[in-house]
Amino acid sequence: MSRISHIELDDRNLPPPTAEIEQERKVAIFDLIEDNSFVLPEKEGRRAPDGPYHLSLSIREKRLVFDIQTETGAPAAEFHLSLSPFRQVVKDYYQICESYFNAVKNLPPSQIETIDMARRGIHNEGSRVLQERLDGKAEVDTDTARRLFTLICVLHFGG
Repeated sequence: MSRISHIELDDRNLPPPTAEIEQERKVAIFDLIEDNSFVLPEKEGRRAPDGPYHLSLSIREKRLVFDIQTETGAPAAEFHLSLSPFRQVVKDYYQICESYFNAVKNLPPSQIETIDMARRGIHNEGSRVLQERLDGKAEVDTDTARRLFTLICVLHFGG
């Protein structure tokens, strides 16, 4: 049961998302809940509480906060990650997504495919950075990291 069963984004102080961003967020949350792998490792010789977990993602004091609870509401873990390693890849991802959304409206399929391949490459880079930053805090598979990276992008750039 090492998985996330519920996810919440603390976006109270963010501007409303665009329609495209809101759709990306909904898809990422749906896909994440449907299929993910999220393992909390032992800390200081103590086993982590068993999942499934409820995850709350937020940004506090320029840090990405993972607040993890068991399904009964008991605290399981909380960790804070610097946003600095994510800044450039998130910026690149937003720029390529904007190009992609514009291309879908105006360009032929061959050009859309090229932009989409670049978008996926940047997304993969973001998920790799996330997996590195989570090292020792939580173990996630590639698909889980990709979906979490999408949600980080939503929080990082304020919707």
